[in-house]
Amino acid sequence: MKKLIFAVSLLLAASAQAQTVSGDAAAGKSKTFMCEGCHNMGGGYKTAFPDVYDVPMLNGQSAGYIVQALQDYRSGARRNPTMKAIASSLTDKEMADIAAYYALPKGQSAK
Repeated sequence: MKKLIFAVSLLLAASAQAQTVSGDAAAGKSKTFMCEGCHNMGGGYKTAFPDVYDVPMLNGQSAGYIVQALQDYRSGARRNPTMKAIASSLTDKEMADIAAYYALPKGQSAK
């Protein structure tokens, strides 16, 4: 039974990763004000609240990864009080838009 549950879990995880995230990069650009205060500050940036941790760069991340991370913060699967509050304030569409903006190739701008 445990093997069956594990196999189903793997299939569900794989299908979630396979989903295409479609967002509007231009709309996402106008929603990044919450992100820019900590992310994309330059390499090696760390924050000290609530704990000291490295803040990842968002530019160039895949849209699917960003959406999944935001959904995980919202659900509590990933733990960070600041990110939980921000992710909880976003709709799925807003998450997709923000992710589309940050996933743009370097040098390409949102219209």
